[in-house]
Amino acid sequence: MAKEKSKTAWQMERHLKGIANHYRIEILLLISGHPGITLEKVIASLRANEKTIGEHSRKLFSVGLINKKRKGKFAELSLSPYGKIFVNFLKVFQKS
Repeated sequence: MAKEKSKTAWQMERHLKGIANHYRIEILLLISGHPGITLEKVIASLRANEKTIGEHSRKLFSVGLINKKRKGKFAELSLSPYGKIFVNFLKVFQKS
């Protein structure tokens, strides 16, 4: 059986900084309930500026918490495996 490699403190910091914003948290929670949601629908749901949400989703993508799949002129968003772990943590933390 292969031993799982632990994340370094630097790797954990990268992911934690990736969610360290209320918009990013809202985006993650929204995507968890609506896999395949488009960026345009995220913007409409959060009633926020297009550039703001675009930048926050770019950050979530760059740290590996969400996936983007092009579908025509739209990008569908879904949680990555790490994104799912963080959403589970956020939901537990939210209720504690």
